[in-house]
Amino acid sequence: MRILLARHGETPWNAEGRYQGQEDIPLSEVGIAQATALGERLRDVRIDRAIASPLSRARRTAELALGEARAAQLMLDEGFKEIAHGEWEGLLASEIRQRDGERLQAWRDAPDTVQMPGAGGESLQQVLDRAWPAFARACAGLGEDDTLLVVAHDAVNRVLLCRVLGIPLAKLWTFRQAPTTLNLLEGANVDALGVVRLNDCSHHTALFGEAVHRAL
Repeated sequence: MRILLARHGETPWNAEGRYQGQEDIPLSEVGIAQATALGERLRDVRIDRAIASPLSRARRTAELALGEARAAQLMLDEGFKEIAHGEWEGLLASEIRQRDGERLQAWRDAPDTVQMPGAGGESLQQVLDRAWPAFARACAGLGEDDTLLVVAHDAVNRVLLCRVLGIPLAKLWTFRQAPTTLNLLEGANVDALGVVRLNDCSHHTALFGEAVHRAL
């Protein structure tokens, strides 16, 4: 089976460098253009199943990626929602540095040790504990030649890819997840996947184009 694991397109908060987490921030005009470009890239690709986070930026990206003729096949799963940043949501990194600088530094240096502050704030392990079962549900019953499209979020994609790659969550900043990026995974089942493509965003960004977001 083949899994196309994508990230949503850019939002205004992404562009500003704000931590958006589970705040339901829609795509910006740039994000819509990125998702439309992804749709053009996938126009002739057979997609047998499509699942997205219910947050509007991921859902709309998936709809545009599928195109009008295939949009009705989209399903949503709460397990793919972005990490809950708790009290950080809506803040710039500079604001967090002033209020919670030690935790921000740990998030950059040892992200696997961080529990996001405030009610509902999550750790990376908690994200993996809900996202991996959602991923397994999405893959269940896929045939050898079937293709699944999953559209989720930065932290969600990273923890899933860490699991597939067999690397600790502490290493999740060692690769990037650009807006509407594609990761291609292949394997006989969900526990035997290999990474064929990682952070492929050639549909909207040149080979050496900048794809860094400040809310990390």
